[in-house]
Amino acid sequence: MRQETPKPLSVEELNQWLNNKAIKPFVIDVREDAEISIAPFPQSHLNLPLSRSEEWLDSLRETLPFDRKIVVLCHKGIRSWHFGCWLIEQDFKQEILNLDGGIDSWSLKIDSTIPRY
Repeated sequence: MRQETPKPLSVEELNQWLNNKAIKPFVIDVREDAEISIAPFPQSHLNLPLSRSEEWLDSLRETLPFDRKIVVLCHKGIRSWHFGCWLIEQDFKQEILNLDGGIDSWSLKIDSTIPRY
């Protein structure tokens, strides 16, 4: 069955996955550079600022791994959800998940050292 929209993923679930060596999600942060300078995501990830899509769009299929779950995040989870929907519409076969509440929720529930904005 084809995925219709990104599956929601809680920050607690993502934190567990990132601490479990058997599960290796591929994390994409679609926030802008200024946002990341305020509140960087503390784990390994790929930054694809939506405003600069012309820089990465043509190579996206070669950039994303085909054997891992894709977790998309932004500030609150709205832009990442839209980007996840776009990935599904473009027929990416990976499982696409959206981080509920984005980096803001991560700061509130997982790592309070990350500033909120």
